[in-house]
Amino acid sequence: MLACREDVLFLTNQLVNIESIVNTDGEKEISQAIFTLLSNIPYFKNNPDYLIKSQTRNDVLERYNVIAFVKGTKGQSNKTMILMGHMDTVGIDDFNHLKDKACYPGELMEALQSEELPALVKEHLQSNDYLFGRGTLDMKSGVASNLYLLQYYSEHPEELEGNLLVVVECNEEDSSHGILSALDDLKSLREQHQFDYVAAINADFVSPRYEGDENRYIYKGTVGKLLPSFFITGSETHVGSCFEGLDPNFIAAELTKQINYNPELCNEAHGETTVPPVSLKQTDLKPTYTVQTALSAYVYYNFFIHSWSPEDVLVKLKEQAEIAFTNALKAFNERYETFSKVSKQPYQEVPWKSRVMTYSEMEALLIEEHGERYVTHMKEFKEQLLLNTELDTRMFAARVVEEAWKWMTDQSPAIILFYSSLYSPRIEVTGSTEKEKNLINALDAAVETVQPTYKHPIVTRNFFPYISDMSFVALSDDEKGIQAVSDNNPGWGSKHFVDYEAIRDINVPVINIGPYGFDAHKKYERMELSYSLDIVPNLTNEVIQNVLK
Repeated sequence: MLACREDVLFLTNQLVNIESIVNTDGEKEISQAIFTLLSNIPYFKNNPDYLIKSQTRNDVLERYNVIAFVKGTKGQSNKTMILMGHMDTVGIDDFNHLKDKACYPGELMEALQSEELPALVKEHLQSNDYLFGRGTLDMKSGVASNLYLLQYYSEHPEELEGNLLVVVECNEEDSSHGILSALDDLKSLREQHQFDYVAAINADFVSPRYEGDENRYIYKGTVGKLLPSFFITGSETHVGSCFEGLDPNFIAAELTKQINYNPELCNEAHGETTVPPVSLKQTDLKPTYTVQTALSAYVYYNFFIHSWSPEDVLVKLKEQAEIAFTNALKAFNERYETFSKVSKQPYQEVPWKSRVMTYSEMEALLIEEHGERYVTHMKEFKEQLLLNTELDTRMFAARVVEEAWKWMTDQSPAIILFYSSLYSPRIEVTGSTEKEKNLINALDAAVETVQPTYKHPIVTRNFFPYISDMSFVALSDDEKGIQAVSDNNPGWGSKHFVDYEAIRDINVPVINIGPYGFDAHKKYERMELSYSLDIVPNLTNEVIQNVLK
């Protein structure tokens, strides 16, 4: 076992002291600090080309990844292990009056001593086995572990049978722009040095799955995340004649009732089940107050997957939308009929039918009907829309669908289903390839070696339950599944683009071994010292040795 606790703690504090909130200059500052730190290591002084500070591509901000590698001298193997971790954090506004201490664990913990704290937080504060502060858990202690191992092998390359490459990436907390940019560097380094990427280890945080859970988790693969979105059109009317039209908010409400918390939309795979979808936004698109019902509404949902493809999700959600639309029309009819009786007004059967289509289906209809005139108009519309820098990818997509809808000959109420944001791919590591088998065997052996030195169970599960950069170094979806994303994202190629084939080109099996703690992204964020500083580096090292030998 490596005696690494004090070194990893020192590195953790150094990193935490640098406020590196995503989408701020702090990302640039911390990348320079890490680059400078590694530049002072003798190995990289002697091999300066083995250390790279790489600016992200096609980025609105100036920020950098840091990539470094050590070539082992134990044998002639080209096998290369990748260690990865992000240097950015979420914001610190939630620390309130302690905001100025958020990145200084010692000062923060001293200040917390006089605060009213939840019982478990107080217990951890007094235990001397937790480090508090922004980034301690998510995930600067994980990065510190990786940097420690990089330095260790730079001093002992004779113990390394193969190569160790470390990526410290920016922008994980927003759109994973860092790791997506790093793919080009990984490809270039593979060509220059004949690296054979055999496995990757991410060092993101882990937490209890439920109250009282004593397990420390390692994850093979990761959950995938989609943002299915719905543009809903109604039939406008004056509110004084409400039954003469159909409010799209009424349909949206029924849609959310149908999709939110629906266990039918949980994806079970390998004995593990995703949480159900939940809405993240629901609004109409009226720009100002009027007494006319809205023309359209917009709603989108978080959607996790383990084994379903983006195409599978579209099929399932189209079915759910059809159910919701039918239920909305049924309720509308029943209420209209009841109102007609009590108001002694004639009732007329409503003309609308359930009508649901995907964006790609609508696009095909419009191209068939309007041809090049439609295509040219939408291209010019998107170019103009890009000038509005306040629109995020989600609202950009909604505005594109809204504009395309104007070209539809049949303007009767409808639901248009599409994707409006980044797809973070699911990854299954099941042993289906030799590299996956070797990584799984290496992990199992590592846990068996290290477990006797630690009092809590170290348990392996299949899917990392949070969104992470793991999603962008391997791809379990086939081309048809990815095509469903690009064909159904209205901003694809203009506001939003991901080169999923670049991910497929790297395609390295990935697991997560990261620090343990509580309240990531919250003001009581804290990392358990024993597991994070002792066990994580040693577990990671055992896997490295087992995979490469």
